[in-house]
Amino acid sequence: MDKMKKIYAIVGAGSFARDIMPILLESFPKLEQEQIFFVTSDPQNDMMMGHKIISEEQFLSDKSDKYFTIAIANSKAREAISKRMIEGGAKPISLIAKKTTIYDNSEIDEGAIICAYSIVSSNAKIGKFFQSNFYSYVAHDCEIGDFVTFAPKVNCNGNVKIEDHAYIGTGAIIIQGTNEKPLVIGEGSIVGMGSVVTKDVPAFSTVYGVPAKVMKTAKKTL
Repeated sequence: MDKMKKIYAIVGAGSFARDIMPILLESFPKLEQEQIFFVTSDPQNDMMMGHKIISEEQFLSDKSDKYFTIAIANSKAREAISKRMIEGGAKPISLIAKKTTIYDNSEIDEGAIICAYSIVSSNAKIGKFFQSNFYSYVAHDCEIGDFVTFAPKVNCNGNVKIEDHAYIGTGAIIIQGTNEKPLVIGEGSIVGMGSVVTKDVPAFSTVYGVPAKVMKTAKKTL
């Protein structure tokens, strides 16, 4: 009996989707060009980087074994897309660049994208559909929730808890907490680029500066 054909999707067609295509290709070097797609809700072009751009409906209607990752920074969109794809029979994959360092006893849940030159240190626990852009760092004993996004060059020091849907901007630094009192970045919060976080960040707030201060707080919308 022949094995069922496998197809792979990068959901998204922006710059980050283009950035992670090489990670997919190095992770699955035996894939043929026709097995790999970019997927968007409303395709505006036919091809990108030599691969077809198709709709979610086209991808999910294919009778092949289907695998996907999501290259979209918006965490709420990522959650909604992951739900639709899984309900449609596709399986999430994690893409971890070969030039990434992951130490012992760390746990990374399904759907993660970890770009080159990132580091995940010992005893870190990372949730579903985490995104770590280039040169980002997760230190020892950190706990990161689902659908969290790290822009490039984020430094998250040890004993930090980052709750679901938080976004950490480019070059942000989060100082170390303790075993007894981890520093907490609240659910749905945004840390502005270049900020230095020295204390807990309330849920659904935006912080910015050195040291980071609350700029605004939104009602829960997640």
